Amino acid sequence: MSSIIFYEDKNFQGRSYECSNDCTDLHSYFSRCNSIRVESGCFMIYERPNFMGHQYFMRRGEYPDYQRWMGFSSCIRSCRMIPLYRGSYRLRIYEKPDFSGHMMEFMDDCPCVSDRFHHRHVYSSNVMNGFWIFYEYPNYRGRQYFLRPGEYRRYRDWCATCAIVGSFRRVTEF
Repeated sequence: MSSIIFYEDKNFQGRSYECSNDCTDLHSYFSRCNSIRVESGCFMIYERPNFMGHQYFMRRGEYPDYQRWMGFSSCIRSCRMIPLYRGSYRLRIYEKPDFSGHMMEFMDDCPCVSDRFHHRHVYSSNVMNGFWIFYEYPNYRGRQYFLRPGEYRRYRDWCATCAIVGSFRRVTEF
């Protein structure tokens, strides 16, 4: 079973809240989040309620301050548990909205989208198998976007503010 513990203060101090599933609004449990301990499993945490705002992938481990998860502030308002997945991975990315234009299929991580896809922009995506994380910049840096199996007709469907995808990887660590 997955488990994440949020702490109001740095170094796992202050008021805490343990969570083991999706939570659309964490505000009633703590006012700020300055450290996190992921006991087991993987989670996405979000700066705004209802899985909105900046997203951060959290794997098992300790994060004594928000800079350790590349956070911009101590504001965490929702979290999503990433279910254990052991099957094959399959993802299609498209250069235009609504699954049009140049398409490429991937079954593995991609550290630099423009090297393989020859485009910096990904306007739509179809996740056939597995869970994936898109990153704004190459080599898994910058803003992160969690994609579950399903169709994403436009980049806004995965909550991105623009269509630039620099890299992506499969969620395989549990």
